[in-house]
Amino acid sequence: MWTGTLYALAAGLMWGLVFVAPLLLPEYPAALQSVGRYLAFGLIALPLAWLDRAGLRRLSRADWIEALKLAAIGNLLYYVCLAGAIQRAGAPLPTMIIGTLPVVIAISANLRDHRRDGRLPWRRLAPSLLLIALGIACVNRAELRALGAQPDADPMRYLQGAALAVIAVACWTWYPLRNADWLRAHPDRNPRTWATAQGVATLPLALAGYALLWAGMAVAHSEFPMPFGPRPWFFIGLMAAIGLFASWLGTLCWNAASQRLPTALAGQLIVFETLAALAYAFVLRGRMPEPLTLVGIGLLVAGVLWAVRIRPEPAVAEGHAA
Repeated sequence: MWTGTLYALAAGLMWGLVFVAPLLLPEYPAALQSVGRYLAFGLIALPLAWLDRAGLRRLSRADWIEALKLAAIGNLLYYVCLAGAIQRAGAPLPTMIIGTLPVVIAISANLRDHRRDGRLPWRRLAPSLLLIALGIACVNRAELRALGAQPDADPMRYLQGAALAVIAVACWTWYPLRNADWLRAHPDRNPRTWATAQGVATLPLALAGYALLWAGMAVAHSEFPMPFGPRPWFFIGLMAAIGLFASWLGTLCWNAASQRLPTALAGQLIVFETLAALAYAFVLRGRMPEPLTLVGIGLLVAGVLWAVRIRPEPAVAEGHAA
């Protein structure tokens, strides 16, 4: 249980980096940042795939199709929506909307996977979910109050950012549940191999997306300098760093956590990503969070610690009594 929790913490710290990149590249389209990040991820995965070629050869055609689905929705579509949301609404609002993932995933998994993982009793899970929800609400209130004080704030732009963040939540509710299904169905497979397989599956999708984006900009006579934008070396370096740490190593750590923890509990531990993203955003701003924000962070941590103490109750097989 604790080993899985530490793996989830490491994944959250690395995934929090992806919330900073759109702020560092405000002039770059969200789609370009998404395909750039996952193109880097795919290229990083190639030498890793060669080293792990024996494990990859064990994957069936159905496994590769599943890896493609996970890559398309959990990687490319998710990050297009997230980067677009952050560019339109700033980091705090999308971070807080994404921060609802622990609650959304925990409820979804407890309804969906209780026969496989055992049921986390609602009466014991409820305080943890309540603490997490209250923490997110506190941080969200503080950030929205700060945003409302800006005289040049564009409500429609913030609304667009919020809508994109909601779509990102939908993508990343589907992804960990589906990813855990495969990992739990294949306990003999190495999580590293599955992380590398998703990187390899992402590469052709990212290449196709990059080509379509480049062609679309050319047809539209866009002034944006393709293929790497106005700051090519910074863009390439940032995409490579995120591709390595957030995409491959983060996925590896999350896969290791998913094999050790019930899906409902693992879903709550995505809160580490929210905390890391908030910390990075405030470091980038160069100021401390407001007291209400700190209270919210404390509630989030308390909710996670409460959840770690919960043990699932074994499922009772249907018809067993008969």
